[in-house]
Amino acid sequence: MNVNDEDFMDYDDDEAIKYIRNQLPQELKEKFNDDDLNYLIDLIYEFYEEKGYLNDEETEVDIDLDELTAYVIKNAQKDKVGYYTEEEIHFVVDGEIAYCDSLGIFE
Repeated sequence: MNVNDEDFMDYDDDEAIKYIRNQLPQELKEKFNDDDLNYLIDLIYEFYEEKGYLNDEETEVDIDLDELTAYVIKNAQKDKVGYYTEEEIHFVVDGEIAYCDSLGIFE
């Protein structure tokens, strides 16, 4: 994954939420409201920032999806936003990454 800053400017939180929602199974569409998804997206990007993934365009990085999922679950519980399973968060993470791929952000 390399971060393409020009494409990152095209990132729109509302569009990301719509994209993710379209990727979710029906039961999760009902579980996650837009505020939940926005919060989870913020946690995903906190993880990227803490790992330094957004700092260097030249370095190829591999995201450990299990580590990212655990980070999101732990912080959501700590912040008392919600208690989620790994499977639920994997759907959100996969949807967010697919949205970024659709914009060409991580090329």
